[in-house]
Amino acid sequence: MPPAVRPSRPPCCVIAPGSANAAGGWSGTVTAHPSHPRRYLALWFPFLSIDRWRRNPACSGVAPDEPLVLTHSLKGALRLAAVSREALALGLRPGLTLADARARIPTLAAAEHDPAADAALLGRMAEACDRWTPLVALDSIDGLSLDVTGCAHLFGGEGVLRDRIVVTFRRGGVSTRGTLAGTPDAARALARFSRVRLVAPGEEEAAVRPLPVAALDLPDTDRAALALAGLKKIADLADLPSRPLAARFGEDLTRQLRCVLGFEDRRITPLRPPPACCVEQRFLEPIAHTVAIERTLRDLIARAALLLETAGRGGRVFEASFFRTDGEVRRIAVETGRPSRDPAAILRLLHERLDSLADPLDPGYGYDLIRLGVPTTESLAPVQVSLDGETVGDGEVSDLVDRLVARFGAARVVRFVSVDTHDPVRAARLVPASAFPTRPAEWLMPEPGEPPLRPLQLFEPPQPIETLAEVPDGPPIRFRWRHVLHKVVRAEGPERISAEWWRACEQPTRDYFRVEDADGRRFWLFRAGLYGSETDRPRWYLHGLFA
Repeated sequence: MPPAVRPSRPPCCVIAPGSANAAGGWSGTVTAHPSHPRRYLALWFPFLSIDRWRRNPACSGVAPDEPLVLTHSLKGALRLAAVSREALALGLRPGLTLADARARIPTLAAAEHDPAADAALLGRMAEACDRWTPLVALDSIDGLSLDVTGCAHLFGGEGVLRDRIVVTFRRGGVSTRGTLAGTPDAARALARFSRVRLVAPGEEEAAVRPLPVAALDLPDTDRAALALAGLKKIADLADLPSRPLAARFGEDLTRQLRCVLGFEDRRITPLRPPPACCVEQRFLEPIAHTVAIERTLRDLIARAALLLETAGRGGRVFEASFFRTDGEVRRIAVETGRPSRDPAAILRLLHERLDSLADPLDPGYGYDLIRLGVPTTESLAPVQVSLDGETVGDGEVSDLVDRLVARFGAARVVRFVSVDTHDPVRAARLVPASAFPTRPAEWLMPEPGEPPLRPLQLFEPPQPIETLAEVPDGPPIRFRWRHVLHKVVRAEGPERISAEWWRACEQPTRDYFRVEDADGRRFWLFRAGLYGSETDRPRWYLHGLFA
């Protein structure tokens, strides 16, 4: 399958003033830059499953040059899911039964295929590609597609960038082929069906014409129909009029043909959308000391804050990414309760988050790249400063919440938000304290000078009580709760609350009363069930305390 596509705009970076990045560094905000022609690098890992299995220490009994296959169960038989380069040279192909394969090669080594492990490895490889470009997409189950528009000059040119990426994965034990071209479909076709490494802008058509029609990644039925018609190469299709071709094989084929020929650009959908603001620092020599890492984070935060201030924005999410020299990437994210660009507060949150990690950062042989991204921003006006230099505002509580979230996790620090319902039990719900604000319903507030309409404390479930009332549908004159008798001297009500119509079967109608006893304590009582129509013996409950 071709890489996932969506309309997108080319990325670019605005260099932060005063930054001094090593070669290949970029820093700033992602914006449109139409002057750069689109450039894509397609990476293909033809033996990904085999390479992953050979990297496993459990496979030490299989020689590197020994034929190897991975099998899966299909239609009651063990069939080959992946074959090594050596097995491929001996005529084995995926789909062949293991019995047939061993009939040809009796000493064939076989192991169970693990597609989930393959997908996890491909995901880690995509994360590693983030050091070269933030726009990385999966391409089927054995490839990646990178949008490197405007990035190549940072690494010494397109050829150098392509070779560096390919060599990096090969050193990690993964067979890799890559081609750089003007559209992702053309780059993909050339990477998988040719030895072309680099295609100059506008030369895609000439490069792909000799390729077989299999490079179009068509369904098997279309491929068989093309072969039956004698159309074996892309050039055979490119020379035909598009309308008869579409009428015979469908619009999908003609569009795929245009994309592979370079006439149409289908943008990739990156796994991680580029952040609104991003700064990074590359190192000629990897760093591993805590002091150096902390100093780098402090500098990156200061540069990001300057960019945010220039744009009139504040960050809600800050993500620090640590790229190890062996390709591993560790990301640490913190959220704020409100937009922020205070360097000291952001650094403090990151410290809290790092200190609370169950799996501490392990620099290994060192980090050669540290990046700070701000994926979520909101408008933030300049802060008014008083005459004594102190800022005017009430951000102390918000800062405290941010620190608690960073230390204990978002799920353990919560707040109430109102819900648009008349049911008091469902009138509020808990959400993470750092969750992005929505438009909650308005809280039910009393008139100025009036007592509160709802109690400060609710009992869930409501507490059963014994009551004595003058009339069946009136308030009680006294009630007993937890073996203590309370004499009612004041009562307000009833306030009738019924369940929502879609929950009508869950509970009977409730008549609520706000009552006060002789000692001045105020309670929220209700009678469950309408006398006569819903029940002959309504029951009373204490639902909340006002004070």
